[in-house]
Amino acid sequence: MAFTLIFIMVAMALSACGSTTPAPGAAGGASTDAGKTTASTLDAIKKRGKLVAGVKFDTKLFGLKDPGTGKVEGFDIDLAKALAKQILGDETKLELKEVTSKTRIPMLNNGDIDMIIATMTITEERKKEVEFSDVYFKAGQSLLVKKGSAIKSVADVKKGVKALAVKGSTSTTNIRAKAPEATVLEFENYQEAFTALKAGQGDTLTTDNAILYGMVKQDPNYEVVGGTFTDEPYGMAIRKGDTAYTAYVNEFLKSIKTSGQYDKLYEQWIGEKPSK
Repeated sequence: MAFTLIFIMVAMALSACGSTTPAPGAAGGASTDAGKTTASTLDAIKKRGKLVAGVKFDTKLFGLKDPGTGKVEGFDIDLAKALAKQILGDETKLELKEVTSKTRIPMLNNGDIDMIIATMTITEERKKEVEFSDVYFKAGQSLLVKKGSAIKSVADVKKGVKALAVKGSTSTTNIRAKAPEATVLEFENYQEAFTALKAGQGDTLTTDNAILYGMVKQDPNYEVVGGTFTDEPYGMAIRKGDTAYTAYVNEFLKSIKTSGQYDKLYEQWIGEKPSK
């Protein structure tokens, strides 16, 4: 009897040591078990009383931080505010965390942010890592050059030409495919790349035309040339498997388009009405 009792106690101890409980992410994200989402990001946001959004700090028109005031402004920022207001009734219940093309998915998966609203192109490869909302902005890749440049289109990006791009962006992959003989130099963010272009470290900077137009507003000595040579539909990214929050965000996008709020923000930041 004593031997049997000891055996049972040892078995119970071993069982306790081997059990684990998954912990939610730092930003209150959904915990998972065998790849299935057990709690929605939406529930975590409501419980916390704050939406934590990953946004760009270096992209004029979409998300740019004013070094003087510390304020971040742009189209993506205003969409994040509108979403915070819909979820929590107050647009100020929002924390903006800086992401880059390189860091945004790791930060989302680590639970540092609830979602990404950061000029992120929807691709099949990225769909393997995150859930995407419906398209909220349609862009296309183009080229930025100094006025008077001999580069007029992607056909002019040949051997000997230095093209500047940002690490982790689809633009880097695209320019290598479209101009395989050119030299591609990668930078951490758009402001670094633009600074390098102005310093003469490259001949052209390539990314989505909407981002490039923002750079032209910063310095009119530069221009966007050659039209677009890719389609770059932007989506908001959510943790893989969180279909409940993805559906909520899609309903949010529909509601602000129906109300006219989306068109108003689009025209405010982009300078024209969205194409239908």
